[in-house]
Amino acid sequence: MARVYLDDNFLLFSETARKLFHDTAKDLPIIDYHTHLPPEEVAINQRWENITDLWLGHDHYKWRAMRANGIPESHITGRASPKEKFRAWAETIPNSLRNPLYDWTHLELRRCFGIDTLLSPQTADEIWEGCNERLKDEDFSAQGLLSKFRVDAVGTTDDPTDNLSHHETANASDCPTKIYPTFRPDKAFFVDRPSLLNPWLNQLGENIITFADFLSALKARHDYFHEKGCRLTDHGMRYALSNPCKESEADQILAKVREGQAANPEETDAFGALIMYHVGQWVSETNWTMQLHLGPRRNPNTRLFKKLGPDSGFDTIGDWPQGEALLSFLDSLSKINKLPKTIVYNLNPRDNAVLAAACGSFQEAPIRGKIQFGSGWWFNDTLQGMESQINTLSAIGLLSHFVGMLTDSRSFLSFPRHEYFRRLLCNLVGQDVEDGKLPNDERLISTMVVNICYHNAEAYFGLPHHSEDLLA
Repeated sequence: MARVYLDDNFLLFSETARKLFHDTAKDLPIIDYHTHLPPEEVAINQRWENITDLWLGHDHYKWRAMRANGIPESHITGRASPKEKFRAWAETIPNSLRNPLYDWTHLELRRCFGIDTLLSPQTADEIWEGCNERLKDEDFSAQGLLSKFRVDAVGTTDDPTDNLSHHETANASDCPTKIYPTFRPDKAFFVDRPSLLNPWLNQLGENIITFADFLSALKARHDYFHEKGCRLTDHGMRYALSNPCKESEADQILAKVREGQAANPEETDAFGALIMYHVGQWVSETNWTMQLHLGPRRNPNTRLFKKLGPDSGFDTIGDWPQGEALLSFLDSLSKINKLPKTIVYNLNPRDNAVLAAACGSFQEAPIRGKIQFGSGWWFNDTLQGMESQINTLSAIGLLSHFVGMLTDSRSFLSFPRHEYFRRLLCNLVGQDVEDGKLPNDERLISTMVVNICYHNAEAYFGLPHHSEDLLA
């Protein structure tokens, strides 16, 4: 007999898994330490006029699926009305079976709106009206959703030039969630794009001429972020940058860029590696955590990149080797005793074992799991991808010290993804107990699950302590 889709025991295929989820993991609070949520929307307690603005406005995962379904761009990022765009999404979703978007969509409809109807062209208008009616409720706001899902802390993604005023406003409000900035200096590497780097440098600081000027201005922003509560950096790159140029060479590269000439690929990597070498030391000195997102191939579709710009759903998995460069970068900081807490995320799933093992080569007391093999990211943020990450970490490292899942999302509706992760985690562990691969010791197993879902991140990042006993 077929099981009911999205019932109480969704993804839970053993009695131990069901008990573990419902009694231990289900109602834990959330630390979502890496997101792209706009802090200004928390600060003003954003409300939304319609479900399209909230659900489809910035979600390149959905845009990508809609294009694959033959939806015209006018109904994705173009000038079609919000209702027309929603209908286009409703037309797409029945064709996304076995894609995580199908599960996420219906989890979000149920958990956020109380709607258990499957989205389709036939139900689109009914669900459109139901969601929009719910959006009128007083508690359906940015802060209301954070409260509803018991989100203790959120990490945003912020440019070094940001003044972080929205974070201050949000944290001074009645919002129960602490909003933490994350220092993401990706634009500092744009020496191959003078038209982007030079205006940014003018924002970063005054009279930036030499590399020392550049570094001083960037360090000042790092220190400012620290004062405002930042405890993480984030770096998106094709591969770890591990072969830095000399400072005199960086001066020459920067001088050329300031005159409007682009650096070549070798210069760009060497310049970026020198920056990362210094930023890594700052992160260590302030006891922050460095996040390395490795492997994206950006903007391969030239025509649509020119038409729609970056972050529009065209990026893909890169095919670069990762292991040797990462080892060299981590070693360069370890040799001077300045290797910070680090989380490594890979986009190409073939690199799972290589990167998980690399992390294990740089663990050291007193921090448990100091170098983390991060949760399944982007194209790996799927049932199979997260299971693979968990299984690889279990085999090569210590799953018990894993800091758990993050949404990496731009949407306030994405917090049910933590439920999705918790279900699959409990299913994997519960099945191992049923199969005799793990001891049937409820306290031992429950403690590990609670730690992965909450306490490990709380301790690792030094974020707010939840006073209640989460195993009680």
